[in-house]
Amino acid sequence: MAAPEQQTLFSPSPLSQPLASRMRPRTLAEFCGQQQLVGPGRVLRSLIDADTVPSMIFWGPPGVGKTTLARIIARQTKAEFIDFSAVTSGIKEIKAVMQRAEDARAFGQKTILFVDEIHRFNRTQQDAFLPYVEKGSIVLIGATTENPSFEINAALLSRCKVFVLQALSPEELAGLLRRAVTDKRGFGMQKVDIADELIGMIARFANGDARTALNTLEMAVLNAPRGEDGVIRVDKALLEQCTSRKSLLYDKSGEEHYNLISALHKSMRNSDPDAAVYWLARMLEAGEDPLYVARRLIRFASEDVGLADPRALEQCVAAYQACHFLGMPECALALTQAVVYLSLAPRSNALYRAYEHAKKDALTMLDEPVPLVIRNAPTKLMADLHYGEGYVYAHDTEDKIAAMECLPPSLAGTRYYRPTEAGAEVRFKQKYEAVAAWRKEHMPKKG
Repeated sequence: MAAPEQQTLFSPSPLSQPLASRMRPRTLAEFCGQQQLVGPGRVLRSLIDADTVPSMIFWGPPGVGKTTLARIIARQTKAEFIDFSAVTSGIKEIKAVMQRAEDARAFGQKTILFVDEIHRFNRTQQDAFLPYVEKGSIVLIGATTENPSFEINAALLSRCKVFVLQALSPEELAGLLRRAVTDKRGFGMQKVDIADELIGMIARFANGDARTALNTLEMAVLNAPRGEDGVIRVDKALLEQCTSRKSLLYDKSGEEHYNLISALHKSMRNSDPDAAVYWLARMLEAGEDPLYVARRLIRFASEDVGLADPRALEQCVAAYQACHFLGMPECALALTQAVVYLSLAPRSNALYRAYEHAKKDALTMLDEPVPLVIRNAPTKLMADLHYGEGYVYAHDTEDKIAAMECLPPSLAGTRYYRPTEAGAEVRFKQKYEAVAAWRKEHMPKKG
């Protein structure tokens, strides 16, 4: 079992440590979030309680408790716990630790090796762990912010169970912050006055990262004035200075959230890239999830631009991928590129109108059967029931069009897509009208 740190005459006071270190949970009861893993009856909780933890990988964004959870396991396990950093260690250090684990195993002592940022190890370094994991000399716990499918050797990954840790919710972070204000390990020995509204602002600003939340709270408290009554009062103006976010901190589920995304949409729709970039910046700098913005841009590309510029959708999907790979602040420029592109692209809402019309008919005529001619007939019974009878393979015809009605009889001839003459959509309109003319000439006459 990991031995507690020994205090000496020259050891720093616990209160001189950063707040995030002082408030690090010591037990599962204190652990914040990840109830899908460590809640009562969950797999990981059961493994920890039974002291049967296997080699595993903790995958999740920064500040969600990967290292903390490993240390809690260290306190609750009968194994020796070795904390190992992939940033500062190489093959020499790995071999030394493995020998130490082998020696402990000879005396019946199990070793848990925790490797922070395991994705930073190259293939050779990761391979060095493999024989010891296979022999059971060590139980390996790796922590990574990167997808282990890409960053961990397949052989090593196959011997580890992957647990995915999620970003903490604003409610979970707010609870952690309130505890830090009252706990004696935090600011409980002082009188700190901070409104729930400001706690919530810090929780949203932290964007799921407990370390960021606690560091922000600490900065605000340490910079807040102490009144004559001894109370440290944190106000909104001070918090805005500490976060450099002024009034940009806003509730992502509140009215201002929807006002800003509406402003972005309408600015792009009005071909105003300057206003669009401003509203984009307002959202991102307020802590909005860039992936949310990217999803809205993808919707805009099809709803407001459509086939007038088919590349608009490609630009937005690429921006979404960039946000996923990079995160903030690096992905801000990719979103800016997409926003400016959409603002200056030709306009067509023909796809939006086509779908809304078709949706209305689909909802009011849900029982309309598929015409027999375009049904598949994989069995003899279906063929005997005339499934697919009269179907013509369009590629076999000279004009690559078959004289078939593909809509239900009650909707035959209904026109949903009405292309405009904006941008590249003029080409689609010409093709559409040519096909419509061909159908009018070649379709069987009714009656």
